[in-house]
Amino acid sequence: MASSHVPGPANLDLVRLVCGDPTRVGPGYDERTIESPLPQRVRLEERPLLPGSYGNVPLAGYSVTKSIGAELYFFSTAPQKRQTMLSLTGGTKTALDIKIRDHVLFIRADETTLHTGDYHVRANRWYRLQVRALFPEDGLLTITITALPTNSPGEDALQTFQSKTLQTPLGSAPPGEIDQLFFAASQDGERFDGRIARPRVILDGTSLGWDFAQKMGGREILDISGNSKNGLLYQLPARGVTGPDWNGSHHAWPECPSHYDAVHFHSDDLYDAGWPVTAELALPENLRSGIYAFRVRSEYGEDRVPFFVRPAKDTTAASVALLMPSCTYMAYANHRMLFEGADFIATRKNLRPEHEYIRLHPEVGPSTYEKHTDGSGVMFSSRLRPILQLRPGADGWNFTPDTDINAYLERSPVMHDILSDEDLHQEGFDALKPYTVIVTGTHPEYWSTKMLNGLDQWLRNGGRLMYLGGNGFYWRVAFNDAWPGAIELRRAEDGVRNWQTKSGESYHAFTGEYGGLWRRLGKPPNAVVGIGFAAQGFERAIGYKRRPESYESRAAWIFDGVDDDEIGTSGLGGGAAGQEVDRYSRRAGSPSHAVILASATDFGPDMTRTKEELQASTIVPTPDPVCRADMVFFETSQGGAVFSVGSISWFGALARNDYDNDVARITTNVIQRFIDPKPFTLPTTSR
Repeated sequence: MASSHVPGPANLDLVRLVCGDPTRVGPGYDERTIESPLPQRVRLEERPLLPGSYGNVPLAGYSVTKSIGAELYFFSTAPQKRQTMLSLTGGTKTALDIKIRDHVLFIRADETTLHTGDYHVRANRWYRLQVRALFPEDGLLTITITALPTNSPGEDALQTFQSKTLQTPLGSAPPGEIDQLFFAASQDGERFDGRIARPRVILDGTSLGWDFAQKMGGREILDISGNSKNGLLYQLPARGVTGPDWNGSHHAWPECPSHYDAVHFHSDDLYDAGWPVTAELALPENLRSGIYAFRVRSEYGEDRVPFFVRPAKDTTAASVALLMPSCTYMAYANHRMLFEGADFIATRKNLRPEHEYIRLHPEVGPSTYEKHTDGSGVMFSSRLRPILQLRPGADGWNFTPDTDINAYLERSPVMHDILSDEDLHQEGFDALKPYTVIVTGTHPEYWSTKMLNGLDQWLRNGGRLMYLGGNGFYWRVAFNDAWPGAIELRRAEDGVRNWQTKSGESYHAFTGEYGGLWRRLGKPPNAVVGIGFAAQGFERAIGYKRRPESYESRAAWIFDGVDDDEIGTSGLGGGAAGQEVDRYSRRAGSPSHAVILASATDFGPDMTRTKEELQASTIVPTPDPVCRADMVFFETSQGGAVFSVGSISWFGALARNDYDNDVARITTNVIQRFIDPKPFTLPTTSR
């Protein structure tokens, strides 16, 4: 699906991406055109992006001749904007509209409008609204708005009214046919920022009502009136959020759904761009597994849309697979940190075109590192929309560095396949079972329960894992089949984060699972790969210093052909250890028999420990021993093993000098031993 701001013809072809890193430190950009039945020329049109989540209920068969009414609870997070909370329509005609503008409610029944005037709606508190329109000649439009009490007596004292009823004569004719009900949207494109709960409409005495607490993880909104007028949600609004009855007595929506019977709509939600298909390709059965892209070129520029190809079913898999961290790609999709800044990233003025486009076009939707325009944290992200920095060379994080690892594997004599996080989530252990060795990307930060369980089973069955990154296995995410291509994230309790979940909202709507750090959920990364996220700093990467164990332990073979005491002293950013680093910690769950082979400790002052490593009484020493990257090796059951480097920057030193360097030598030693069927043996003693 493609769009161009300048409509016209474009060339289209299929390329295999070997390396998407165009920097001077890398091995060089490498893409190869693949013959395919794609049309060589396509015509591009400008396709709009229409963000804003909403709900829709078809109401065909209803005709109003006497009265129309509505009732709902609402919680506006941006009452200063002109927005629509509820709209009933018949054809192109609006029968009932409930809007807010500059803290004032506007109720329109056919041609009559009633507003609350000086009685302003306050942001971030619940109200109950009742609307009734009677259509005889002496008819009335009546609204009653009631402010629900908050947990603050002082804040409640500021509310200018607790309950108010307003009326105006209704001189218009009955609206007639009613065929659509919209929540948080209108026919003219307005959207709503805030929460809606317990909506009801009354059409000539027939009452319809919907319970947003049912089928929490899905798209369907259920009519509980017995009239079977169910509806659907669009563009993935937030569910599993507190409703008007929530009082702090429950913090898990599965325990008390009635306290979570609200939907939080956002005017900037974008789940699915909904563009029509520009071209289709049936992948040939003999197409090798790899990283591919649709390449689109016209006189105005070019673009590439990457995708991953697994081996065809019933074919022999390679012994090695590179696990592309697609959950991380979705979490960072269209992130704005380079121009909006973050606690750990300074803003930049000189942006690549992809990030400049995101800055100028917020309609592409935010990442989970931002807040919505109403100030609430972004808990959902989707790949069914343009993701500008998921392009070769567009971002120094995640996808482009991962192609450096792919290029390294391409140059090795060992064949490898490509898997993605979604493959692992959907198939679990079966996705990994054909492989002897799994190599991670540079930043495998986001993992679902099914993903971790699948990896756990594979490791217990003798799998051999090469963790070639940092800050991995950190946050739990969730999937749901009702919203394919999307992840949910609840930034609960702790961790490095740009926002945190609101009180009572730490459980995923998709699964009902408690969200947050895997370290807090009983599956710390240290227990899986021997190390866990310790510190971050982006000014300078450094090298590792070898420890005595790298010369004389059972893992000394990892350094065959490497003579220096210091390794990875140059590379992209300065060295092999940097950006985000992981350390060994028995307290955090690292296996006691793991061998610490090398460590990087001489970081600059910008490298600071993560907040979960801070205690209330912590006085951080200088230098800080927690700010450390550790390289570890340990054996697992059934002859398996794990090798972890503990640094995102490893890729930059790996790719240096056309992969002819000490970091590449270490990586090659490990991968060659890991594909050797000879089992690893657990040590008889441990620390």
